[in-house]
Amino acid sequence: MWPEEAAVVEESGRSLTELSAIGPFSASFITRWLKDRPDVPAPPPIRDGFITYAYARAVVAAHPEWAAAAKADHQMHTDETDGSSTIDEMSQAARGLGRERIAITDHSRTLRITDGMDEGRLAAQGERIDAVNARGAAPWVLKGIEMDVTPEGAGDMEPAALARLDLVLGAFHSKLRLPDDQTDRYFGALANPDVQVLAHPRGRVYNFRAGLVCDWERVARRASETGTVLEIDAYPDRQDLDVERLRIVAAEGAWISIGTDAHSPGELAFLEIGIAAAILGGVPRERVLNLLSNVALAERVGLVRATKGANASERSTIEMASGKRIDTTPRKAGGSRQAVMPPRTNE
Repeated sequence: MWPEEAAVVEESGRSLTELSAIGPFSASFITRWLKDRPDVPAPPPIRDGFITYAYARAVVAAHPEWAAAAKADHQMHTDETDGSSTIDEMSQAARGLGRERIAITDHSRTLRITDGMDEGRLAAQGERIDAVNARGAAPWVLKGIEMDVTPEGAGDMEPAALARLDLVLGAFHSKLRLPDDQTDRYFGALANPDVQVLAHPRGRVYNFRAGLVCDWERVARRASETGTVLEIDAYPDRQDLDVERLRIVAAEGAWISIGTDAHSPGELAFLEIGIAAAILGGVPRERVLNLLSNVALAERVGLVRATKGANASERSTIEMASGKRIDTTPRKAGGSRQAVMPPRTNE
């Protein structure tokens, strides 16, 4: 998470103690390692495929055509659930970083460990967001949610409540250490008509959890077919999707959204990690939600809703990768329904 690599600080003649969590004792070891570099083994899968914040900043600086991507952050949390700060505080911090649009995406009701919101609290939060936007100061705040999605692809919120939001992220929060292929699980989530963005798709966490396994070519292709956007969670310990899988996403034509998953104002700075991952993964800028205007974003979300919800009033089934079919009739277990909502007109 250091903004500069230790080698750069050392070469400039500055003290390594400028870096967070480094005192004189640790600095002496790092200095010794930089002068006589030890052999470093390849990282295990649980620590593989992560990039440093310093490297991400260098990648973004070398690609000024991506600068506009830093104006939008599509995932963050407040003290309404498991964040530390209010909507106002997150908005003010984002403004200081030059953000022009942010999405408040607190957790949904099933995730009790985060004090997830029910529909009433979600509506009340929407009113507070309206009040923030009424002031006219940047950033524009989107009404969103990170909705818990079951392994079968079902959400836990009423579709009518979700239809009033600007952006619905769906995310897996359970059974994230299963070793077998989870392609069916992804197909179910991508078919959910309430979900426009699949958040931190692998569910990996640095040095804690390697994440889910699936056929990423088929999953990315299905995401493209359904219009569901795949997220790059830019939080340093997540970096999900990673560069390797983003190359597959780019090849299969799926869209991406970038969010910090910040739970405090200081974590908003890490958006560059997600932007760098998109660059390194070869994702075309024209398929990045962050680079759309507010109107174009609303139109894109409306298109995804219309595409996925076209037959929502009919009894239907989802065909999974295995050929198994799951009932998605509204109000039934595993079922969901999404009304089509006209796009917002705010720039």
